[in-house]
Amino acid sequence: MQGTGFFVTGTDTEVGKTVATCQLLRAFAARGLASVGMKPVASGCELKTGADGQQYVWNADVAGHAEASSLKADPQLVNPYRFMPPIAPHLAAREVGVEVSLALLEARCRQLQQQADVVLVEGAGGWFAPLNDEAFMADLAATLGFPVILVVGMRLGCINHALLTAQAIRARGLVLAGWVANRVDPAMARYEENLATLQNTLAAPLIGQIAHHPQAEKGSLPAEAVAFLV
Repeated sequence: MQGTGFFVTGTDTEVGKTVATCQLLRAFAARGLASVGMKPVASGCELKTGADGQQYVWNADVAGHAEASSLKADPQLVNPYRFMPPIAPHLAAREVGVEVSLALLEARCRQLQQQADVVLVEGAGGWFAPLNDEAFMADLAATLGFPVILVVGMRLGCINHALLTAQAIRARGLVLAGWVANRVDPAMARYEENLATLQNTLAAPLIGQIAHHPQAEKGSLPAEAVAFLV
């Protein structure tokens, strides 16, 4: 079995990629598909103590994926690299003398594809967030070759960010499968008008909208919203 894969990117950092990924994972699961999230590189991790008294490295995004995924996979596959400092992944890796390997990330992802019907790979930061001194998230997406789902943080400036990111995705020869509107600014002026402009200019289907809510990560897009993707 070779599962379907999608690469989830965003118009910037802190635009709700994890929220959207979790909601998408639940939507795929609601269609009866074994879904799993992959966070190739996670920074801003914490040390926690388990019930057995042993310490382990915990990351909020990875934990969110695990809760939303219907397939429970090996932690080394779903999150190959995790770093403590809450800084850009390539800088966090450099601090501990590690170089993030595209080959390793691809290998882990292909292993997940053998186990799941749908794999959602969530990038860190935006499309051109660095992975190491030579490669960017865009390079990982191109290496995997997956269709891309763009999370648009709905706030002032989002149209420019969304169109630039969509242009960059297509410039790498990748398909923009669809986009998610995440209302990160609940007070955004002219929300509906901005949404309509994006629908008219992104040339990709709107998968769904996510309302601003402190527990949005625990929600789900409607199962029918992802029907055209699989």
